[in-house]
Amino acid sequence: MANAERRPALIAVVGPTGTGKSELSLDLAERIRARGQLAEIVNADAMQFYRGMDIGTAKVPERDRRGISHHLFDVLDVTEDASVAWYQPRARDIVEQILQRHAVPILVGGSGLYVSSVIFDFAFPPRDPAVRARLETELARLGPGTLHARLREFAPATAARVDPANGRRVVRALEVHELAAEGHGGALPERPMPWRPVDIIGLRTPRERLTARLDARVERMWRDGLVAEATALIPLGIDHGTTASRAIGYAQALAQLRGEFSEAEAIARTQQLTRRYARRQMSWFKRYPGITWLDTEPDATDAPPLIERATATLD
Repeated sequence: MANAERRPALIAVVGPTGTGKSELSLDLAERIRARGQLAEIVNADAMQFYRGMDIGTAKVPERDRRGISHHLFDVLDVTEDASVAWYQPRARDIVEQILQRHAVPILVGGSGLYVSSVIFDFAFPPRDPAVRARLETELARLGPGTLHARLREFAPATAARVDPANGRRVVRALEVHELAAEGHGGALPERPMPWRPVDIIGLRTPRERLTARLDARVERMWRDGLVAEATALIPLGIDHGTTASRAIGYAQALAQLRGEFSEAEAIARTQQLTRRYARRQMSWFKRYPGITWLDTEPDATDAPPLIERATATLD
């Protein structure tokens, strides 16, 4: 591990879903602890903020956290909205507290905007409730596809970063376009500057192998009880939560419970959306300056274990 003069203020472990970020973060924390310094993990996965959403988010159970402190897990009810504006000050405050304890903060997650809001200088674009209300009315009447086409006409670069099916994101992007002449200021800047010294480790897996892994993981989520977990969240209000109810896996499980999908259809739809999400994540993190990419399944049979390669990047 790096010496005291070289050691970064922050380590970030990023990459697409299903690449093993949580496992590596735990291994790194243990390696740091073995060398005489504590490390603590800070969540940057938006869906892991929610209490009760465990199976579908691949959240590490408390019993498997190896005695390592974890932050910003299970901090929201399913009726509450997650937002980057809510997250950034909390995550940065926790990072500062960890540093004050002379420990190493390890930021872990695949929600690109949330990661970026912590590790880079990041200014939020303006908001206007009246503009938002008007756009949400149009969303309900016209659908996300029509609004995304409008966004593509006015701000093609922003439209390329926004999922056309995500009405909430499309509305926000249009709101920003109307209010800020410079466009979507909440996206990763063209030349991002680090908020604190940071070492960024990106995990990647060949697409065909990751696809097979993700498809199998979705099937395992259903076997492990995702539908029962979604059922238990209904009395807690998940149907009324703007963010939680749209989470990949949960939205499809809820649709299955309503009779809109068969189990096979819910699984297939979740697999499709998960694969698409992983591609978007990879596109996002590819733009990070200074990121060190590590292959989770290297072609070389004699390649060192992932933890050894990750540790070497910090030395």
